[in-house]
Amino acid sequence: MFCLLFAGQASAQSRQAMKNRPYADQRMLHLGFTVGVHWQDLILSHSGVAGATGEVWHAEIPSYSPGFSAGIIVDRYINHFMNLRFIPSLYFGGKEFVFKEQATGQEFKTTEKTNYLSLPIHMKFSSERNNNMRPYIFAGGFLSTEIGTKKNSMVSMSKYDYGIEIGIGCDFYLPLCKFCPELRFSFGLADMIDKKGVKATELDKKKYTEAFSSAKSRMITLTFNFE
Repeated sequence: MFCLLFAGQASAQSRQAMKNRPYADQRMLHLGFTVGVHWQDLILSHSGVAGATGEVWHAEIPSYSPGFSAGIIVDRYINHFMNLRFIPSLYFGGKEFVFKEQATGQEFKTTEKTNYLSLPIHMKFSSERNNNMRPYIFAGGFLSTEIGTKKNSMVSMSKYDYGIEIGIGCDFYLPLCKFCPELRFSFGLADMIDKKGVKATELDKKKYTEAFSSAKSRMITLTFNFE
């Protein structure tokens, strides 16, 4: 019986891989950086308002162009399963609008560049570590502001947004760092249409902007974190 028990313990220990960076998760504060790609979208609500010439325009975003993101990670240890994270990031991308006039079927296409700074705060909930991997989920909120000045924009958009974010990821413990692929879903709560920002002389911009009653941002981000 002793030999069988000893053999069972030896077999169990052999299945345990050597742990890289065994105390990495016990640091009270650590930094990292993140890079990734994202796809932006807007949930559009149309006003159905007729312009000065009687035109009624509707719009859609038929396809999503990937953008690039980069940022830094500030992680604060709470307990064995929870971490508070602040991840200021820059996002570079755009959206393509296709407008169609209801009566004539006339189409107009325009691309709006959207480069902005996002300031999210997440609470990370991790599982128990299994050898050199540890899956997790997270939730939190974000504030964002557009950077730079738009030229030749045909839709007046707000510079500020806020909302909630949720996501999943997995920590992989490498000899020199943690590598963490992460999938994030962002849901904006602010109306991104800025009708007050249209000047009276900007007739084309006015008719396209007034085609919307509201627009709220949505985004999917695939990031690769190094901590």
